[in-house]
Amino acid sequence: MEDPPWSVPEVVALALAAFFLVLLSLASVSILANRFLFHQPSWLGAAQRPAVVLVAQTIGYVLVLVLMYWVAGARGEQPRKSIQWNWPQHWALYLWYGIGLSIGLQMFAHFLPMPKTLPIDQFFETPRQAWLLSIFGITLAPLMEELFFRGFLYPALARWLNVPFAILITGLAFGGIHGDQLRYSWGPVLVIVLVGMVLTTVRAYTRSVASTVLMHVGYNLTIMVALFYGTDGFRHLEKLKQ
Repeated sequence: MEDPPWSVPEVVALALAAFFLVLLSLASVSILANRFLFHQPSWLGAAQRPAVVLVAQTIGYVLVLVLMYWVAGARGEQPRKSIQWNWPQHWALYLWYGIGLSIGLQMFAHFLPMPKTLPIDQFFETPRQAWLLSIFGITLAPLMEELFFRGFLYPALARWLNVPFAILITGLAFGGIHGDQLRYSWGPVLVIVLVGMVLTTVRAYTRSVASTVLMHVGYNLTIMVALFYGTDGFRHLEKLKQ
């Protein structure tokens, strides 16, 4: 039985606060970047540059991580315990599980309608952007997404609903936050929803957020390695458009 020291409304409040912090970070970094680097009439143009977005999101995520740590320990319990971090004994297995999940779902994706271009493609216009996204995608992004969805949201839902519904809703929410990157095309969004449901199921079974972080890292790492080799080390990104 899940019994987190926070409720669903508190998790929603955490999500809204996180959104505000990331938005504030994007505005601040964009204004500074425009003032010292780009010198455009409006800082809104800088806010659309992939490198600026990634730097701002990294800063925003660090601020959100501090907020999450405070929320997790606000009731007097150790934060690692309250979110059920629980580092697995055979941790490397979960990396391999993530790699297997990525390969399996990418094969499944071949049977789904996939758009030729997606908004996330803009992060692969230059090698520098591709490297920045790759590093972000296998480090901070998996950590933050797992902490929120499997550390905070799932246990709150599981206490309120039964476990299957909590897994389903968490998976849908996980797919929802990636929808903008995927132009809300149902094929790629379905794949992300399935990823979210599998990760949440692992969290429910192992009671370990660390396990799902490792799987998430393995999942994203597989995609990034495939892109790396498919573009000759990010030197021929035009191959992604063929």
